[in-house]
Amino acid sequence: MAKADYEIPELHEYVEVPELESGTMAHSAPYVAKPEFQEQLGYVGEVEDDWKEKALDAMGDMLGKYRGLQVFMDSCVKCGSCTDKCHYYLSTKDPLNMPVARQDLMRRVYRRYFTFAGKFFGKLGMPEFVGAKELEREDLDEWFSYYHQCSQCRRCSVFCPYGIDTAEITMAAREILARVGIGQKYSNEIIGKVYKIGNNLGLPGPALLDTLEGLEEDVEDETGVKVLYPLDVKGADILLVTPSADFFAEPHVDGLIGYGKVFHEAGVSWTLSTTASEAANFGMFIGSYENMRKISLRIREAALELGVKRIVFGECGHAWRVAYSFLNTLAGPFDFLDPDYPVPQHILEFTWNEIQKGTLNLDPSRNDDKTLTFHDSCNVARATRMGDEPGGQFTIPRNVIKSVCNNYVDMDPDTIYEKTFCCGGGGGLLTDDLMEIRIKGGMPRMTALNNVIEESGVTHMAAICAICKSQFTKILPYYGMEMDQIVSVHQLVSDALILSGQVDEDDEDTDEEAA
Repeated sequence: MAKADYEIPELHEYVEVPELESGTMAHSAPYVAKPEFQEQLGYVGEVEDDWKEKALDAMGDMLGKYRGLQVFMDSCVKCGSCTDKCHYYLSTKDPLNMPVARQDLMRRVYRRYFTFAGKFFGKLGMPEFVGAKELEREDLDEWFSYYHQCSQCRRCSVFCPYGIDTAEITMAAREILARVGIGQKYSNEIIGKVYKIGNNLGLPGPALLDTLEGLEEDVEDETGVKVLYPLDVKGADILLVTPSADFFAEPHVDGLIGYGKVFHEAGVSWTLSTTASEAANFGMFIGSYENMRKISLRIREAALELGVKRIVFGECGHAWRVAYSFLNTLAGPFDFLDPDYPVPQHILEFTWNEIQKGTLNLDPSRNDDKTLTFHDSCNVARATRMGDEPGGQFTIPRNVIKSVCNNYVDMDPDTIYEKTFCCGGGGGLLTDDLMEIRIKGGMPRMTALNNVIEESGVTHMAAICAICKSQFTKILPYYGMEMDQIVSVHQLVSDALILSGQVDEDDEDTDEEAA
């Protein structure tokens, strides 16, 4: 088990609702973005003397543009339905990690400056009488800490009787902070890399090309079949937009290998794009629809430049949420694409269609060394769909897994589908300066996983989100598990798929022995 300088939650059979311990995570906060990274996103570089005016102007601007935000500010009745639904509260015991309490950090200020009662009692010097509060400089520091202890997973919203979307409140708070000069280093610097180079990791075109050529060689060496992993090919049918982690990190790259094999067997032409070599959109994490739109437009421009007919997204949770929920609004219309296909389409939709058509020669026994379970990624589960049927975001991934694996077990029903627990590293928290909250936040999911390991012999957990896979790779050892127990779904597809003309190493050995 990996060691840490802080207490790692113990895994029990069930996640218990903890006793409150105020301030247990008050020390946690990400690094602040440097002025140059703030400015390239359209924000002020650092906090200035008029910070309060800027903060209230920003709040007023968002209340006017996003009317749902005002509804969320007004409608909470403190019923408590959300309190024990947050993985961060369950694992840290900090009451400010209860969604209602975290929301109230902003709601108190909203009531003081944007409601009649708050203005009236504020002038009398008693805003607290109506749950309002004067905005102080230290409030921004508290916001910066606790609004970066929310992964925007929206699990609490599933259980809220009024449908309050905590993710939208977190996004708004982060946008306000960025506008006064307190942006998050991790997210803001990554967005800058996308603008400058085209992806989160800062991988230039030659590096991408070299990686893809290496994958072609690896697949040919393994199978004897030349599978292409093309880049910037004009006239291809499909533009694949995938998270940049797929180009080099484990287990992500194994998923990319699987995409290419599926396209090859389906007989379709496809390409990646240097300028749109990133599916992720961190504009959502920081609450900036302006930056979300700017990032999304790269995909439109690449599709036009390459003359493709379809856009397919790889395995990335929040990328699929932005694509499914916002792409047509932010970067549309996509009337230049083939109208016979959805815009966009998920790679799992494509693969499941090919499986149903019988295009793919699959041998599930090739994955018999694994007993699988599946982690429903938050943004896929609670903010999107797949296919033509309601709930396709749940059934299609499982259908694909069961088509390529003989051994599959679901985790506890209260921890999957729309009730799924977050990996603990989403929403812009996948950074080492937030390692403590990431490890602790993963405890509920680790509990459910540990149960099926002990009860059903599960050996691996599949996921279709780049952040989930990166997060689990990091935190599994802290809970006594192995980092390679997390796998990509298309890694499983790749292992089970027998390509046309494929020659396996075992077959070669047999031929040599016969000779």
